[in-house]
Amino acid sequence: MTAFTSKWNYPTTVRFGPGRIAELADAAAAAGVRNPLFVTDPGLAKLPVVAAALSVLTRAKVPHAVFCDVKPNPVEANLLAGVGAYRHGGHDGVIAFGGGSALDLGKLIAFQAGQTRPVWDFEDVGDWWTRADASAIAPVVAVPTTAGTGSEVGRAAVLTHVESHTKKIIFHPKMLPAIVIADPELSVGMPRFITVGTGMDALAHCLEAYCAPGFHPMADGIGLEGMRLVFENLPRAAADGTDIAARANMMAAAAMGATAFQKGLGAIHSLSHPIGALYDTHHGMTNAVFMPYVLAFNRPAVEQRIARAASYLGMRGGFDGFFRAVLTLRKRLGVPHALPGLVEGLRMDARRKAMIAVMAVADPSTGTNPVKLTKKAALGLLEAAISGSA
Repeated sequence: MTAFTSKWNYPTTVRFGPGRIAELADAAAAAGVRNPLFVTDPGLAKLPVVAAALSVLTRAKVPHAVFCDVKPNPVEANLLAGVGAYRHGGHDGVIAFGGGSALDLGKLIAFQAGQTRPVWDFEDVGDWWTRADASAIAPVVAVPTTAGTGSEVGRAAVLTHVESHTKKIIFHPKMLPAIVIADPELSVGMPRFITVGTGMDALAHCLEAYCAPGFHPMADGIGLEGMRLVFENLPRAAADGTDIAARANMMAAAAMGATAFQKGLGAIHSLSHPIGALYDTHHGMTNAVFMPYVLAFNRPAVEQRIARAASYLGMRGGFDGFFRAVLTLRKRLGVPHALPGLVEGLRMDARRKAMIAVMAVADPSTGTNPVKLTKKAALGLLEAAISGSA
């Protein structure tokens, strides 16, 4: 009966719906934050959506400062600068506003500002999270403006380690935001490329969580329904950025994917992480490129499970029908079929390929891939993604 022994966790309070950004000041107060550091990315900081959010705080007479030194794939220098700004301003919490990068860095600033050890000491390895002073972790109000990473309901954040060209996952249970404002109106101005990339990230989360081994029927159910929402709503959201219903369903799917993947991820992410770290590619779009190659690799272990998913999703043909649906969705959305379409002028010699394969095998996502990912297998998947031979 040990197969039925597990531990399940579920996320935080989510204030979901159009127009709920108007509750930002109230959410900060409810989280115990009186003087927030507002963390966003530099592009978003210039847009009216941020000005409108800040005006909510100003009207409520909530003192705040803005930090926007955030790279698309955040690095330690961004974190150190953010911690400096947090301490200098005497802040007592963070409002993390934006896509996955801003949300992750905002959570990391709130976490790291009260710690004395380097952030790398809290990587998601064993019980390293217990090294942190939990009482010094500041509260976070998370406000996603994209629908993909689901970082707003996660207890971890990704930070690129520049020296080793690897993405590290920093984890602590108290990194979970205290309150989330999920307002689909905030994603209306999102560029189509970001809509597609983040949406495919949500699909990757739901799919890999659903396929991960282990007993977690609640995560399986959430991942399955999340896949339905993506297949039905992502093409609509990409075609019409003002479709609030599609935007709302995608925002829900993103949170569902991140909730489900507490069960585990897999080789889509294992391969995507080193490519993103080395070539600074969009994480969700990189996941989208690898998706069919990994799905085909995992077929021996997931064929029946995917066939059940296909039936639920109204797709004929079992595993093959689901596989065709993934390819059709990618093509319809303009996702490159192979890595050279994502990385212009891509050149990889044997040494670089071997390095990526080793990095993929060592990635934390690898442990829950349904089929064991060896260096040889990772090399084969990389070659397939380069050549486009799915």
